[in-house]
Amino acid sequence: MGTFQKPAALLLPAILLMTLLAGCQSGPAGQAAATPGTAPASEAASTEAPAASATPAAEPAATEAAATEAPAEPSPAASAGTGSGSEAIKEGTIEKEGNVILKELAFVYKDHTIALSDIVDDNKLESMLGKATKKKSHTYSVDDGLNMDTLIGRTEKTYTFPGVEIKTMDSGDGKQFFIFSIKITDPKYTTVRNIKVGDSLDTLKKAYPEGKLTGDGAPEEEDDYRFAPSNYVDYMLFHVKGAKIESINISTLMD
Repeated sequence: MGTFQKPAALLLPAILLMTLLAGCQSGPAGQAAATPGTAPASEAASTEAPAASATPAAEPAATEAAATEAPAEPSPAASAGTGSGSEAIKEGTIEKEGNVILKELAFVYKDHTIALSDIVDDNKLESMLGKATKKKSHTYSVDDGLNMDTLIGRTEKTYTFPGVEIKTMDSGDGKQFFIFSIKITDPKYTTVRNIKVGDSLDTLKKAYPEGKLTGDGAPEEEDDYRFAPSNYVDYMLFHVKGAKIESINISTLMD
């Protein structure tokens, strides 16, 4: 019995010593374990840091996108450039002030410019040119003998003033009439390029270099000098006799 108790007494202090040693070792080990655990946290922080700086980086991209899209809106100068076309607009559907072709196919008298396709009536014409010396009207029909089938039912009016004759046609509704023919025989009416009856053929060619003589063009003979700025339908025809302008016709073909 005494022999058994002595080893037991020696075993208890050994157990206590081992326990103390285990406690001392657990402190550094815990710290060592904690240190590796913190490393991924710092790595995560460094990974997230660039994400925060991504916002400034996105701003140049947005600026570039805006710069790319900005030219899509036309500039005022570009918008202003679309006002006049290269083709004639018929029957007064556009103001002549905004159409180069209709400006050319016109004549000037005092403060008035009267152009092909202008919408007019008796009062408007007479307010610009004075009292007409003659007026006549004709409504096209199947049996009128004129063979103008495309104009059947439409009315043509002719106004005669001293030195100029103007013909108008209704636009189809019988209410509005537009100018389709002008014949000038008096020098008091000039074209917009300041050419008038009595001017020489050389003066005419200088003012209208785009035109051409339709015949042989011999100065001693009669010929026509044709100016068609847009197409063969709308034109000016200067009748030349003895190398001088005898009459000026501004017309559009109706048949």
